[in-house]
Amino acid sequence: MAPIRVLHGQPNPEEIAAVLAVVSARAAAGAAAAPEAPGANVWRDRSALVRRMPSPGRNAWRTSAWAGR
Repeated sequence: MAPIRVLHGQPNPEEIAAVLAVVSARAAAGAAAAPEAPGANVWRDRSALVRRMPSPGRNAWRTSAWAGR
């Protein structure tokens, strides 16, 4: 964490402790709410529902309609 400097005023130790507690809590909440890595949850992965392009080759037009390709 970067050092915190007081630019104006003369805060007492209790005020500095209160500010540091709020900053630490916000940092912890931000880290906990970070998005998960792609593919981490297979059940919520919607990419399997996207239709893929048929690969070129013999019978490509026929196999493009097959489910689960």
